[in-house]
Amino acid sequence: MTGKRPIVAVLAIVSALGFVVVKGLGNATVYFREADVAVAQRANLGTKRFRIEGIVMPGSILKNGKDTRFTIEQNGVDVAITHQGDPPELFQPNIPVVLEGHFTSATGPVVFESDRILVKHTNQYRQKNPDRVSKYTIPSS
Repeated sequence: MTGKRPIVAVLAIVSALGFVVVKGLGNATVYFREADVAVAQRANLGTKRFRIEGIVMPGSILKNGKDTRFTIEQNGVDVAITHQGDPPELFQPNIPVVLEGHFTSATGPVVFESDRILVKHTNQYRQKNPDRVSKYTIPSS
């Protein structure tokens, strides 16, 4: 009987480690969607955290303290954004951005709550502002 205890203990430890790894990877995965695709998949996405990409619409940026509200557009689909925190210095209308956050609900008005803004540098921007873009910047697709 004493020979079975170490085997059971090892199996329990391996199972626990496997569970932690699977849960950790699941929580660390942040899905990426273009705005039009995200809206089309909104019912499935629910309020799960993911990244959404779109172009900042001109005239849509409203700052209120630490909150910024604006709209992004992708392939004719608009998404209202509520961002908590200061946007990056390069944030402005007509630029592509990737936002990290979640939809406020799976139904009703399309509103995405963001807590992270990543500004994508276009090749045009890189050519006009080489001093502002690091040589380690990942090229845009």
